[in-house]
Amino acid sequence: MPYNNTNELPTSVKNVLPEHAQDIYKEAFNSAYDEYSSPSKRRGNEGQEETAHKVAWAAVKSKYEKGADEKWHPKESGGHQ
Repeated sequence: MPYNNTNELPTSVKNVLPEHAQDIYKEAFNSAYDEYSSPSKRRGNEGQEETAHKVAWAAVKSKYEKGADEKWHPKESGGHQ
């Protein structure tokens, strides 16, 4: 189910990600939910929602990283990823 706003995100996402990262998660989830609606576009027996959550976390991890303090922080914008 696509999310209309970040308040609808799972608690496991809302409780750990900063606001901007939640926005990234929501947009990536919604996009992937639409893109992978057909089972032929998904790997193995993964469901549409499971696939969308994986894509959303990958999108967050491309911009954020978990620090030594166990909190998510924006990645440094210089250098290679």
